[in-house]
Amino acid sequence: MISVVQNVAIDCADPYELARFWSAVTGRPLDPDSGPGDRETQVLLGEGPVLYFNQVPEPKTAKNRIHLCLRPDTSRDLEVERLLGLGATLVNDLRNDDGSGWAVLADPEGNEFCVLRSDSDRDGMKPA
Repeated sequence: MISVVQNVAIDCADPYELARFWSAVTGRPLDPDSGPGDRETQVLLGEGPVLYFNQVPEPKTAKNRIHLCLRPDTSRDLEVERLLGLGATLVNDLRNDDGSGWAVLADPEGNEFCVLRSDSDRDGMKPA
């Protein structure tokens, strides 16, 4: 027997607004039955688990123990700029001069996530 991951749950103060942010990040739709003020909603990813946003009373106080890592279909640096424009903040820039590394960002409620190199970024790197 096995278990299948149904969703990735994200505690937050405003599920609908945070789900709207992540919908823009992923280009995937919100649950069509959700709306402002809902205590829970989800972003419907194409395959696999959904991103599930659940309202909780307490604010985030420490670093995430689990986080999402995104691999963009464009360059990592362009994606970081796009996400900053959507309302993310840069937490830690771990990009290196040789093109390796990643960027740690936070969503509008402070949940950290990483932006990795795209396939084209990795293909364009010269061997050391």
